[in-house]
Amino acid sequence: MSQAEEGPRIAVAVVTMGNRPAEVDALLTSVAKQDVVPARIVIIGNGCPLPEFAERLGLPGEVTTIEVDDNLGCPGGRNVGLSRLREFGDVDVVVELDDDGLLVDGDVLRKVRDLYAARPRLGIVGFRIADENGETQRRHVPRVGAKDPMRGGPVTGFLGGGHALSMPMLAETGDWPAEFFFAHEETDLAWRAIDAGWTVLYEPELLLQHPKTSPARHAIYYRVTARNRVWLTRRRLPLALIPVHLGIWIVLTLLRTRSVGGLRAWFGGFAEGLRRSGGERRPMRWRTVWRLTRLGRPPVI
Repeated sequence: MSQAEEGPRIAVAVVTMGNRPAEVDALLTSVAKQDVVPARIVIIGNGCPLPEFAERLGLPGEVTTIEVDDNLGCPGGRNVGLSRLREFGDVDVVVELDDDGLLVDGDVLRKVRDLYAARPRLGIVGFRIADENGETQRRHVPRVGAKDPMRGGPVTGFLGGGHALSMPMLAETGDWPAEFFFAHEETDLAWRAIDAGWTVLYEPELLLQHPKTSPARHAIYYRVTARNRVWLTRRRLPLALIPVHLGIWIVLTLLRTRSVGGLRAWFGGFAEGLRRSGGERRPMRWRTVWRLTRLGRPPVI
């Protein structure tokens, strides 16, 4: 029996847009050095052609490359990989990694496997994100006001750059909200998981090295952040909490945003979120609101 067969079967999925070839090579090389061989490796070219990674880098396990014609965004690209993994039918957990990340330690997949083996209702495991100097940005710690990135435990959200997802959980909750394209898709998925009785765990021992960046570097950041926040609340919150959540974030945005152009784009995205549908409305139960609050992040912050 191989290491991959001793517990939940692990797959690794990476979405790339073809503009970071050296970083993708480094990431996949770090996957190849893991002491548990993944059952599958799926690489999705989000609107870009892909080279023959398996032959060039000596990747273990079954490697599948998928090229899609258009950039579907992170959630849309990940959904393509999840769909292919379901066709194979031999994976229990998928580890999804940013294409410019790096697994520094060689036991990450083994630790993921062991966590899921020990907890049958473990839905999502969030990794610790740190730069090459070991610094974790405060926004990458999934707690309100959290300062200690080494404090793990159950949380209400996770970082999309490095995480693991239970395939049985996804069968129950549904996949990523592809229409979001970028921003808040992790919160939407985490809220659905918790509402369905699954645990979201932050495990700081699972490290993904990632360059220190700001999400505002993306030209669409302000617009889609506002649009998706409106969609998130319309999709997932009880009606009484929608104006509370959005009102708080309007105030916070006015206090935090120094760019007039950024504010203009943000309010344009906000209006777009009100005007357009962001998908099916399936609000969480009030007991889930209480559970999120007990975990330290009520769904209005």
